[in-house]
Amino acid sequence: MGIITDIFLPLALAFIMFSLGLGLTGADFTRVAKQPKDFFVGLICQIILLPIIAFILVKLWPISPELALGVMIIAAAPGGVTSNILTSFAKGDVALSISLTAIISLLSVITVPFIVITSLGLLGLENISKDFSLISMAISMFLIVVVPTLLGMIFRKFLIDITIKLEPISKKISLVLFIIVLLGAILGEKDNILSYFADAGLVTLILNIIMMILAFFVAQLLGTGIEQKKCISIECGLQNGTLAIFVGSTLFGGGVYIIPAATYSLIMFLTSLIFVFIVRKI
Repeated sequence: MGIITDIFLPLALAFIMFSLGLGLTGADFTRVAKQPKDFFVGLICQIILLPIIAFILVKLWPISPELALGVMIIAAAPGGVTSNILTSFAKGDVALSISLTAIISLLSVITVPFIVITSLGLLGLENISKDFSLISMAISMFLIVVVPTLLGMIFRKFLIDITIKLEPISKKISLVLFIIVLLGAILGEKDNILSYFADAGLVTLILNIIMMILAFFVAQLLGTGIEQKKCISIECGLQNGTLAIFVGSTLFGGGVYIIPAATYSLIMFLTSLIFVFIVRKI
């Protein structure tokens, strides 16, 4: 993918994370102490249950190990920044959504490398690449995810007046960048796109639907409120597709490894909007 992978994709992801940081305050982190149960239910669903369900699906589904790894990459990704907007549309707990997105995004420095490297072994792909390790991948994630997020928060703290004007614009730019990255991933594999989508489209659709439903009922089982259930379901349904495409492109050269992230990214908005329509009046 050349210049897209090496330059545009990292810059796009960094800007998206900077935009996330612009909307964060210390309260988004301290809120966890006030709503620990709701937060930890969301955390467990997102970083433990989602990868487990994804792994079960790819082991049962007749797809190649390479596509299976791509599914694990999108399952390992934190929630997407648009989850906050859709949670608002669903009349869910927006504050909880912001806290989950922010903290799980920062934790992705540890969780994404661990899940991806563990998946390599479990899928029999240990020898696919020797150019990275858990530590090197964590460092890369730190630089591209945590640093821009912290810079956005610092910018907000010291330049609040500018941030208030800049934040809505930055969110629109982030959406445009995400669309460009997604289109680049699809067009980069245009010769094989139909067969890849046929292989990965259904499994990512099923993963998305199962997780949104499962997260809703897990949250209900553990006694969270209706607004929190809506929030946790949406958080588990909307993943950071840009980050997943970045991981698949930079570590594995793109191709088949980023197709599940692309199919999931297309599907998740449709299923989430249907979910919002269903639960909005609850």
